[in-house]
Amino acid sequence: MVVKRNLTKKVLGLCMLSAVSIGSIQASDWGVKSETAVVSDNTKVYVTNRPNPSERLFESSAVENEIVRIKKLLKNARLAWMFENCFPNTLDTTVHYRVQDGKDDTFVYTGDIHAMWLRDSGAQVWPYVQLANKDPKLKKMLAGVINRQMKSILIDPYANAFNDGADPNGHWMSDLTDMKPELHERKWEIDSLCYPIRLAYFYWKVTGDASVFDADWVKAIELVLQTFKEQQRKDGVGPYKFMRVTERQLDTMSNDGLGNPVKPVGLIASAFRPSDDATTFQFLVPSNFFAVTSLREAAEILTEVNKNKVLANECTALANEVDTALQKYAINNHPKYGKIYAFEVDGFGNQLLMDDANVPSLLALAYLDADRINDPIYQNTRKFVWSADNPYFFKGTAGEGIGGPHIGYDMIWPMSIMMKAFTSQNDAEIKECIKMLMATDAGTGFMHESFHKDDPTNFTRSWFAWQNTLFGELILKLVNEDKVDLLNSL
Repeated sequence: MVVKRNLTKKVLGLCMLSAVSIGSIQASDWGVKSETAVVSDNTKVYVTNRPNPSERLFESSAVENEIVRIKKLLKNARLAWMFENCFPNTLDTTVHYRVQDGKDDTFVYTGDIHAMWLRDSGAQVWPYVQLANKDPKLKKMLAGVINRQMKSILIDPYANAFNDGADPNGHWMSDLTDMKPELHERKWEIDSLCYPIRLAYFYWKVTGDASVFDADWVKAIELVLQTFKEQQRKDGVGPYKFMRVTERQLDTMSNDGLGNPVKPVGLIASAFRPSDDATTFQFLVPSNFFAVTSLREAAEILTEVNKNKVLANECTALANEVDTALQKYAINNHPKYGKIYAFEVDGFGNQLLMDDANVPSLLALAYLDADRINDPIYQNTRKFVWSADNPYFFKGTAGEGIGGPHIGYDMIWPMSIMMKAFTSQNDAEIKECIKMLMATDAGTGFMHESFHKDDPTNFTRSWFAWQNTLFGELILKLVNEDKVDLLNSL
């Protein structure tokens, strides 16, 4: 995101304050009020940083019960405290559920930016889907997110972020692109159309509820296909252009808003990355992999639910075409690591070797598609991106991980550390990741957008719900995979 917020060393050590001294400092820093002490390790008392129950935007009995269950299993009081703060953060602070036009409708803030990103919202509510069958209220809220995402795609499939209704004085209305009052921002990113499909597919698999796959769903998938095909650039550059008056290079597109040229080879051009930064070579490899997975999931839904074999076959055909092109154009023969996936390519033979922390990333390929874990090229790539050979890998006295040009030099994103843990097959590696995440929260009990490699109290965005909920998702996954002993050994 463009907006960044920094806090300094004033937050260091807040987790170690007593129940008596906790109070207005936390409320002013995180916009929440303290409650009673929740856990203690006999030397420190940890007080929840969640809003008071009356101030929470949405409450789920299933989520609350899960928090109680996990806290009882975790012997590390600080980890239990962080889980309680982070896991419900999306529900507590960003979810706005209502019924509109007779349908469940949920607008999800990204945190300190009061707009709804298709990517972020899909990721923010993702870990709650597994609990949907235990809470009808939660299930309706999740259906509302899917409905809102499909409604947003119908407004503009090229937009990445939306307002809650029309705002003619919106922050980015001056951008040189086809802006509409309903749009917060119109940066074309492949993953913006993939995350809604991912969420809808998982929701369907868990709940069996096909009510979200209505006429709007079918129209949205038709637009997804149309947009992906336009951005294959086979019939010219397509309708999308973007420029912004800015001092920040990666917030605008070169070549009169069209970006650097690509050769039509079957891949899909993405003007921007999941970081909302402009691509260098527009065939963004992680997002093209994500498109393959999402198109195949959409095809399954269209076949089994909508009985629309024609549209399903179009999705499958495009997925296969992109997959074939990835194997031909996205692989680099690295002198040190062997065959690895490039981050971006252009079809002319140019390749960019790096990784960015934002998901989809090269590291996160096996998070978004579990079958990728056994791909030897992915495993080689994983070694490359978590090394000094990746220009956006940073290592310091506070921690190590991947950042990106969105924040810049020496700033590590906790999201990358989480992705390393999510995709790890090594318990020692997972343990080190959790230890690092616990040591770099600057005492706040929350995750942040990024932190300085040598100073975790130098961080960006104190309220970033995606990272918070992702941390909760990771701890829940490890518990459910019988790794409680690993977590209790921290």
